Amino acid sequence: PQTIEAIQHAKAAQVPVVVAVNKIDKPEADPDRVKNELAQYGIIPEEWGGESQFVHVSAKAGTGIDDLLDAILLQAEVLELKAVRKGMASGVVIESFLDKGRGPVASVLVREGTLHKGDIVLCGFEYGRVRAMRDELGREVTEAGPSIPVEILGLSGVPAAGDEATVVRDEKKAREVALYR
Repeated sequence: PQTIEAIQHAKAAQVPVVVAVNKIDKPEADPDRVKNELAQYGIIPEEWGGESQFVHVSAKAGTGIDDLLDAILLQAEVLELKAVRKGMASGVVIESFLDKGRGPVASVLVREGTLHKGDIVLCGFEYGRVRAMRDELGREVTEAGPSIPVEILGLSGVPAAGDEATVVRDEKKAREVALYR
């Protein structure tokens, strides 16, 4: 179900897919079966005349990771993806939840600009000053640039996945916009 949902999101956003075929180190690994199953959902490998790159990896053994990164970089180059690091950050909420000890937590993928600890962020109906940020490894960070996912704390509530996250100049305006929505 998770794979199908990811395919649906990619198709809705009209973005290309790079497939990481994991656990390739296992004797029962069958990458051709994976290709056939994904082809039923319109994810056609390049070697079959499609547009999707398939990369064999083993997260456990660490093999194929460099190939996966190369495939992603190649796709970014083909799409001419570029982002501006300067200026106020904007991004998208990937997921969010209410943590008993920390309060509302939002995972945000920064798309452009740089998000700083202390910035005032508007996420859908929620807003607040970024009290803390953690990277994907759970380490405290003070800033995050384009394509960097971070967990942020300090929002007034739990935003919805898919909400736009935008840095604004002052909290009063953020509150007004959030209430207006």
